[in-house]
Amino acid sequence: MEAVTTRRDYDVIVIGSGIGGLVTATQLAAKGAKVLVLERYIIPGGSAGYFQREGYKFDVGASMIFGFGEKGTTNLLTKALAAVGMNLETIPDPVQIHYHLPEGVELKVHYQYEKFLQELINLFPQEAKGIRRFYDECQKVFNYLNSMDLLSLEEPRYLMRTFLQHPLSCLGLAQYLPQNTGDIAQRYIKDPILLKFIDLECYCWSVMPASHTPMINAGMVFSDRHYGGVRYPKGGVGNIAQKLVTGLNNYGGEIKYKARVTKIILEAGKAVGVKLATGEEYRAKRIVSNATRWDTFDKLLAPENLPPKEQKWRNRYQKSPSFLSLHLGVREDIIPPDTECHHILLEDWNKMEISAGTIFVSIPTILDPSLAPPGHHIIHTFTPSNIAEWKNLSPKEYQEKKELAAENLINRLEAIFSGLTSALDYQEVGTPRTHRRFLGREDGTYGPIPRRKLAGLLRMPFNCTEIPGLYCVGDSTFPGQGLNAVAFSGMSCGHRIATDLKL
Repeated sequence: MEAVTTRRDYDVIVIGSGIGGLVTATQLAAKGAKVLVLERYIIPGGSAGYFQREGYKFDVGASMIFGFGEKGTTNLLTKALAAVGMNLETIPDPVQIHYHLPEGVELKVHYQYEKFLQELINLFPQEAKGIRRFYDECQKVFNYLNSMDLLSLEEPRYLMRTFLQHPLSCLGLAQYLPQNTGDIAQRYIKDPILLKFIDLECYCWSVMPASHTPMINAGMVFSDRHYGGVRYPKGGVGNIAQKLVTGLNNYGGEIKYKARVTKIILEAGKAVGVKLATGEEYRAKRIVSNATRWDTFDKLLAPENLPPKEQKWRNRYQKSPSFLSLHLGVREDIIPPDTECHHILLEDWNKMEISAGTIFVSIPTILDPSLAPPGHHIIHTFTPSNIAEWKNLSPKEYQEKKELAAENLINRLEAIFSGLTSALDYQEVGTPRTHRRFLGREDGTYGPIPRRKLAGLLRMPFNCTEIPGLYCVGDSTFPGQGLNAVAFSGMSCGHRIATDLKL
């Protein structure tokens, strides 16, 4: 019988090559650490990956990207690439979202702050003062964040240095840590429909209404779209991960594909290595999991190793729903020339949070036509969906359910793109089961959401865990979901580990 291979010469092993894991890896490699990334799939990126079909290059997840600004400190994707000598050409998007709302209401969130505010005030003139006060307060939070380097809040010297350099910003942010967006909005706004719109503004990236969305996060998203702006990576979102991997390799790091980690190895209660499905073992001074916290503590560790704090976290947070995704290739004549890249369709305010209630749409070929064959566009549409709806189906039932769900989505999209059905050239459906299979995420979830209203970000876990030597990174850690948010998590994790290793 062949002996099991064991490698022991790494400083850090990162499980998973989502953006959070890759940013952690590249930050550490740039500081001289010997880093190994283990990815179960054949390409990097996770939900920020891509796939190609019949001349189309599809983004796996969302294509509305923050973090590529050219100034300030919140341009975390720009900074992450630069740390390993990389850059990526991006295409600015003049409109973050074109909302298609109940009763035929249309609204565009323009890159220009005043233009957006004026369009919203035109719809709710009686709330003009409240609209300005609410979004200006979001700008205030953003300005605090944008004045300081965003690194690990678990590292005492960083906290002390930042406080001494930016005392007013630190004190300002501290007052918002326990607050949620809905609490702030209701101070200034009374119109119930406008408050529902702010719920939708939060829901489109946090999968939660404003009452459950931390104000710190809203301050970042609602303001960075008017500062750094939404920018699409030329060649597709998957290029972000590809560039980070190139930078990792250039700085001496390694990445292995088709390397499925099945176990985090503990010795004397400390994380010291990992075991693959092949039986291979790798050892390192520090282990980082870019898997969800459920996958990390329920599958990669034995149940008896669940730390008490993790159980408390589970009492507060639950898995967000997954998505039903529909990737379409369509004739370009079905898309009017003045169409925006990103859309949200909601026909009934009361259905915003239910399965298949809100429809998200991206047409990345509006910005980068090279992603589709000549004369065609990509339409990527997705809507929340729970894995429970897709269980206990025979292969035939599963396929029929997918086809029916796709047909229903396409019929609803006809309200925006008349004649869409007749313009279809390619169609592929992904369910929560698809996301679970290819992304290795429990139930296909896209991250944690509160079980009940919590005090802002105060309960969100950071990168360190109660198991010595083990860290978590990604959307299960502070500050939550979104590519720029997980880049923040990756930078924080890299900074914390570099401090621990005295790099």
